Amino acid sequence: MRKHYIALVHKDSDSDYNVSFPDFPGAIAAARSLDEAVERAGKALALHVEGMAEDGEPIPPPSGFADVIKNNPDAMTVLLPFPLARTVGRG
Repeated sequence: MRKHYIALVHKDSDSDYNVSFPDFPGAIAAARSLDEAVERAGKALALHVEGMAEDGEPIPPPSGFADVIKNNPDAMTVLLPFPLARTVGRG
């Protein structure tokens, strides 16, 4: 089964696009364009999960849309796939 995690995209009129993950508080990305921010977010998620796996930390289950949207009404939500390919066979 393939997992997807919710990324939150924030954009103020005077800032870049900023992306964070409710399930991975330390994983963040930013860029001038939305497409680049989402691409960077995928890489940030992969690196974050890889570090967690190397440290033996459990990977949290994905949060549901209802709670995330309720708690972040001003953010755009984007689904990013779980970066399984980067962590398989390591460790």
